[in-house]
Amino acid sequence: MIIKILGTGCPKCKKLEENARQAIAEAGIEASVEKVTDLDQIMDYGVMMTPALVIDEKVVASGKLLSASDIKALIK
Repeated sequence: MIIKILGTGCPKCKKLEENARQAIAEAGIEASVEKVTDLDQIMDYGVMMTPALVIDEKVVASGKLLSASDIKALIK
């Protein structure tokens, strides 16, 4: 599983990455977390508001900060 955090590096983007790593650890799954900060790449996903969460190339959330438990529910 590949999880991508789309954002320019704002505090919410950093917190989303932290929550994603926590969710992976709690779920006990194999996944890699990638940070995408390039605006052109973010736009390629059709995302207009960051932070955004992408799981296996599918945008599952945009413009909001998900908690670790929210993310864990999405990755199961």
